[in-house]
Amino acid sequence: MSDGSTILVVEDDEKIRRVLRNVLEDDGFSVIEAEDAARALDVIGSRSLALVTLDIQLGSDNGMDVLRDMRKVSDVPVIMVTGKDDVFDRVLGLEIGADDYIAKPFHVREVLARIHAVLRRHKSKKTTPLDSDPEVQTYVMDGLTIVPERMEVLDREGRDCNLTTADMSLLTIFIERPNRALSRDQLMDLVGGTEWSPLDRTIDNQVARLRKKIERNPSDPKLIKTVRSVGYMLAGNVVKCPLQDVGSKSA
Repeated sequence: MSDGSTILVVEDDEKIRRVLRNVLEDDGFSVIEAEDAARALDVIGSRSLALVTLDIQLGSDNGMDVLRDMRKVSDVPVIMVTGKDDVFDRVLGLEIGADDYIAKPFHVREVLARIHAVLRRHKSKKTTPLDSDPEVQTYVMDGLTIVPERMEVLDREGRDCNLTTADMSLLTIFIERPNRALSRDQLMDLVGGTEWSPLDRTIDNQVARLRKKIERNPSDPKLIKTVRSVGYMLAGNVVKCPLQDVGSKSA
């Protein structure tokens, strides 16, 4: 379980820690600071948290290793803080299990917006049993059951696909625009990417990761198809229905 008001800021730069603490406390959060991996993992193992902001360039420590260790013991939402041009770090972090990223230099309003967005999604995933609310809108596609409001995607055997916040955001964009080619530019804008360039391969890597989780055969994708010289398109037949009707629908 996570505390709904405490955020762990993992950052080796004291000035940035102070800025984040002030901004978060002004917004009503409690803040715990960690300047290195040892302190961060100690807090993760002993405290209930709402969210973690994790600087990937963590002095002599490797932020990616910290993220891996966090994911072994906790599913607390993690927002990476990366350098402006650290595309590889962003992609790797999302693959390991980060929920979102913020690129330096950042604006405090963006930090708050992303934190609140991640917390809303995480709360939806953790509350209300999947079968208890018939009003929740659900999508059925190729045997998958997708409930964006709850951050839930169940595979053909009813198992959780374990999508991250970033995975779910991308999938939701596709299922709301089926059979429509979307350019990489459009996808980056829709998922809220920041500080990117036309050569940024973040979307390509996010699509590849999503395919691994939802396609029957990721090496021969039938749902999310590549549209040459454009981008990607969801080619699956999507059926939208109330959750109570899922058992009688197929796609």
